[in-house]
Amino acid sequence: MTDQSEWRFSDDRGQQSTAPRPPVRVLAYIQAGATLWDLGIRPVAIFGSDHDGPDPDRAKAGTLPLADVEYVGAGSALDVERLLSAEPDLLVAVSYGGGHVYGLAAETAKPLEERVPVVVLDVSQARTFGEIGDRFAELARSLGATGRPDADQDLDAARERLRAVVAATSADAPRVLALSPAGPDHAHVARPEMWPELRVLTELGVRLVEPAEGPGANWATQSRADTFALRPEVILTDIRAHAAPLEELRGSEATQTPVVPWNPEPLYGPRDHARFLGLVADALQAARAS
Repeated sequence: MTDQSEWRFSDDRGQQSTAPRPPVRVLAYIQAGATLWDLGIRPVAIFGSDHDGPDPDRAKAGTLPLADVEYVGAGSALDVERLLSAEPDLLVAVSYGGGHVYGLAAETAKPLEERVPVVVLDVSQARTFGEIGDRFAELARSLGATGRPDADQDLDAARERLRAVVAATSADAPRVLALSPAGPDHAHVARPEMWPELRVLTELGVRLVEPAEGPGANWATQSRADTFALRPEVILTDIRAHAAPLEELRGSEATQTPVVPWNPEPLYGPRDHARFLGLVADALQAARAS
């Protein structure tokens, strides 16, 4: 911010966006929009990725008030005019490296940027969860959001509670497996070090199970038998709309295993993260009580 009116923000591509005043009509990728909402900024519209359909994925939306926020579509349904129909004065997108605007084809992103400021934030495994959260918070403040001390306090409390639960079970820590079901016969098992949110759990002492080495940078695709051979005592399961239901995968296996709903495209606001940490703490307690 400069001169009380001009707005400037340098994104994670090193590109600076400017406007005569802070933008108020924000169009965002759904993950970014839900994170901004948790930080005090409500977007006017959101869009999805190639994984998404004609309706917003509620798993990615967090507490975003979808009745009040337009969903302009996803994938091939998106073009410049469709995106501009929401009359945005700023587009907020994410990137998994290289500055690519996730969810938008290059032939859409480039001409769009010629007509509206575009801010791209890097959410790749090259950054920590905290670093990503700080960037979203910085953007939200530039757009006029005020801090929420109680939200930060809730997050601190959730972290301390999870540490305490882990310490209480450290002698025989439950084995935690993060996965995305691919149907009744296979699962994509997460490699924890490749996911910023899972690395937070590791830092807090949670015992995350590593799949076998092999193909797949972020996921190891395994058979149902090999997945459950990892002996999970808590399962973090992908709840995005394009993932298969966990029930299809596990059938009668480990029916008493505590399950935590997990969005691999996490929201980086303190309230949402605190809720997730709380659910993990509950599951660890339930695993040791059973």
